This record gives sequence, structure tokens and C-alpha cells, in this order.
Amino acid sequence: MNAKAVQKERTHNAILASASKLLRTRGIAGANIVDIMKGTGLTVGGFYAHFASKDALVADVLRQALGEMSALLFDGLEEDGSSERLKKMLRRYLTPKHRDNPEMGCPLPAVASELSTTAAVPEHRECLADELSKWAAEMGDRAPTVDQISPRHLGLALIAVMFGGLCLSRAVAGTRLSDEILRACKSFGQLGVAASLGERS
Repeated sequence: MNAKAVQKERTHNAILASASKLLRTRGIAGANIVDIMKGTGLTVGGFYAHFASKDALVADVLRQALGEMSALLFDGLEEDGSSERLKKMLRRYLTPKHRDNPEMGCPLPAVASELSTTAAVPEHRECLADELSKWAAEMGDRAPTVDQISPRHLGLALIAVMFGGLCLSRAVAGTRLSDEILRACKSFGQLGVAASLGERS
């Protein structure tokens, strides 16, 4: 790869990194091209040499950010039993550090409400649906097997508990309730599955 290509790749990655930080903290509408490029130290004119549109950039950022969260949730669990894997996945997501540092965390709390409106870009919804389906499959495969619910549905339900817990804890950040919500969602995720296993046995 020649020097020009290397520089172009660096710039491309810098735009993705800047957009990712803004998307996670401001949402899609708040991550405007001017501020994204300001975060790279470059002018707006350079943006279109790398992305056809902001919508195309957002789709790439969603895939990348959700892929990073996937690695955080699932890496290094191979040696654990299914119950311990479930505990670790919940503990990795529902943490005060994750709540207090949205710029490095899951993009869902910042973008989900926008994607639920009629103004949402279909490509972004499809991207999110694809990534959530992957998460659900991975979570379901790693969690304990529960009768009367498929691994995929268990994964989707766990994602909803985690996402909801993180959103609510951020909404009341700075209060004692915020930490309590995180603890409650971790306990519910763990004990709810355990209770289902108990009923089965």
C-alpha cells in the first residue's frame, strides 16, 4: 500500500472514530458532518471523498460500534459454564463505567428512539436489526437453555433488559436509583433464567 493509500485509510478511520463518539453521545441527528470533521481536524469538504452521504457513514458506524460491543460482551467466555457466561455478559454491560462513559459504549441508548420515528432511514433500521439478530444469536447460544423459549428469543429478551436498564440508569444518573437499576437488571437477568431452569427441573 502506497503512502497516499495509507493516509486515505487513516483519514477514513479517523472520520469513523469521530462519528462513532458523537453518535454514541448525541444520537444520529446530533452527529452532524461539521462536528464529525472537526473531530478529525479536517474540513467538511474532505468528507465526501470517503462517504457518499451521512446516512452511509451512520450505517458503517452502527455496524462498527455494535461489533465492538459484541466483542466486549462475548470474548473470553469459552471456558465458562452457561450460567457463568450469562452472569458475565450482564455484568459487562450493566456497569457504572458503561453508564458514565457513553462515548465508549453501546450506541443503542443514543439511537434507538430516533430509529423508532417515521423519520428514520430504512437502511439504519435494517442495519440495527441485522446486528441485534447477531447479538441475540450469540447471547442465546451462550446462556443456559430454557424450556419454552428459543435461544434467539432468550437472547432478544436479555438484550431488552440490558438496554432498558442502561437507558434508565443514565436517565437518573447521579441518584441512588441509577445504581439500583443496574443491580436490579443484572439480578433479573440472572435469576429470571435460573427460575425458569428451576421450574423445568
